[in-house]
Amino acid sequence: MNLEKIQSEIRKQKIDGWLFYDFHNRDAMAYRILGLEWNKFTSRRWYYFIPAEGQPVRLVSSVEATKLDTLPGEKMVYRSYEQQHELIRKMLGKSRRIAMQYSPTNNIPYVSIVDAGTIELLRSFGLDIVTSANLVQTFEAIIDEEGYRLHLQAGEKVQRIKDEAFALIDRTIRAKERITEYQVQQFIVNRFHEEGLTDDSDHPIVGVNEHPADPHFEPKEANSYVIKQGDTVLIDLWARENCDKGIYYDITWCGYVGKQPPAKYIKIFNVVRDARSAARDFIRNKFAQGERCFGYEVDDACRNVVAKAGYGDYFVHRTGHSIGHEVHGNGVNIDNLETKDERELVPGICFSIEPGIYLAGEMAVRSEINVFITLDKQVVVAGKEQEDLILLG
Repeated sequence: MNLEKIQSEIRKQKIDGWLFYDFHNRDAMAYRILGLEWNKFTSRRWYYFIPAEGQPVRLVSSVEATKLDTLPGEKMVYRSYEQQHELIRKMLGKSRRIAMQYSPTNNIPYVSIVDAGTIELLRSFGLDIVTSANLVQTFEAIIDEEGYRLHLQAGEKVQRIKDEAFALIDRTIRAKERITEYQVQQFIVNRFHEEGLTDDSDHPIVGVNEHPADPHFEPKEANSYVIKQGDTVLIDLWARENCDKGIYYDITWCGYVGKQPPAKYIKIFNVVRDARSAARDFIRNKFAQGERCFGYEVDDACRNVVAKAGYGDYFVHRTGHSIGHEVHGNGVNIDNLETKDERELVPGICFSIEPGIYLAGEMAVRSEINVFITLDKQVVVAGKEQEDLILLG
């Protein structure tokens, strides 16, 4: 735990402190940020308050009195819940505005961990509880140089495996042999293993025709189509280097089995591609002009392109998500649909831009790139961006 940096960030947020709280290992973020051991079961409530100035305070149960002994600060021990409440008041002192893993109206569910009852309790003490979303982003989503290097390294491999998967379909179709969505998925998973990558057992999407109109379609042996001439094809694959600091790389590309894709398929692909580019360029322009840029704004820039083309109702998810050691990270999402993500895009974060058009029972297109904001505020896209459909067979 870097206490000096945490307190510096608390002061930037103009709040009195950051209160960490856990029960039954619910808040993995707290353990990572504070440097605590996650694998030790927590059967009693603990609190750790880091004020904007001064020393932190620990509050633990007498049953698990050593729980926070690795952390600095004064230690308080409670037995009864009445004593716990009394000591919470004491540990917070004159603080009135504090951050917790909480999100107003659950807008950012990734950080909405603290239960409503605890929030109610603290508010009954006269405290104003604000979201820790920006603080969490700083300590959970900022990627260092080594993490960025591993992201790029994974990206090179994932791009190559994506090309190999499309080539496998092409080769098999030309040979008039049989191949299914599931077989292509398993080819990708095996290649991940061979290249030292992992998808943490959450496997890629390979879908044809109407299957990827379900944005999270999961190919299985039982539900898998045989790929054939005239099929539209979507492949969404994600992986990271199989190491402690590995950062995910997550892309989606589309193709068609044949020489002349349907006009509608070409049209919706072009709309999605242009929306993706509009979002990327919006971010680049904001940073070039030295202006702040927020997740919801980028979503709007992307979504407006799809809406103007008449497909707004078929773009059914946010534009993008935070990327980190987990494929969906704890930084800002590119979202003004599922939530209004008012977090700022800051140097050191990585995220996807992935608009899609989903025509139920017919076909779907999604085009996904990964964007990284470098420490010198350059907006970098890692790897190739798809400009045209891949033609197969």
